[in-house]
Amino acid sequence: MQPGEETGAATRPQGHELSATDVTVAYDGVDVVHDARMTLRPGEVTVLVGPNGSGKSTLLRTLARLQKPRTATLLIGGDTDGLALSPRQFSRRVALLTQGRPTPSGLTVRDVVEFGRYPYRGRWGKADPEGPAAVDRAMAMTGVSDLADRGAEHLSGGQLQRVWLAGCLAQETGVLLLDEPTNHLDLRYQVELLDLVRDLADDHGIAVGAVLHDLDQAAAVADRVVLLHEGRVVAEGTPEDVLTSRRLTDAYGIRIEVDTDPLTGRLRTRAIGRHHSRSERLSTSR
Repeated sequence: MQPGEETGAATRPQGHELSATDVTVAYDGVDVVHDARMTLRPGEVTVLVGPNGSGKSTLLRTLARLQKPRTATLLIGGDTDGLALSPRQFSRRVALLTQGRPTPSGLTVRDVVEFGRYPYRGRWGKADPEGPAAVDRAMAMTGVSDLADRGAEHLSGGQLQRVWLAGCLAQETGVLLLDEPTNHLDLRYQVELLDLVRDLADDHGIAVGAVLHDLDQAAAVADRVVLLHEGRVVAEGTPEDVLTSRRLTDAYGIRIEVDTDPLTGRLRTRAIGRHHSRSERLSTSR
């Protein structure tokens, strides 16, 4: 066991703050994230948005310690140096759902979810007495309990994404990071997964940070939005403060209109391309 390693049984997750400042990340000597800062708070969903290449996933992966920064300060719970923790200690505090996970073969759903218990097993397969209960809770939270004994290779994409998420929840961390979790899902599973993300913050107090491409999804699920452009955080705040027509048009390089959906009362966005609506073409030709 490494110095300072935690002992004792796992407990249910309690949300805690994760803050990053002075984050600069370079690829091949070229900075791709510049002096970024952001804070994930317990019980809140923070969504990172921005065009391709803006640094969203790089910043999220840096928060998860999968990407080594050139400079960064990472604090957990306000005073714990996240960069100084051992991998096992860090994995008890922060979980990451990455993009493009492979489809497991020859494993049941329960087997896959149990992978999330690795921070608690210790060396040489040390017993994890709290593991079975944590796995059961994670499967119940994600609605996959009835699939526990099914082979993971036989699941749909939406079901498998829930199983991978259950594995993250089985880690019982206070911070959950999601890198484009709705990619390749149909509309039903997109909506259900975002509802679950909202439940994790509201009902379990978890601090959630997610990268999303869909601006309307970001507006629907986020308490706070971080807008990146060319590796820099150009705006951070509520969806209403950040997702404005001017800011989005500047960041994405295309005209984006923002209004309020009369049915839901939420913000909605519309990118205006060359082939815009017939009514707008008619109005501009008069």
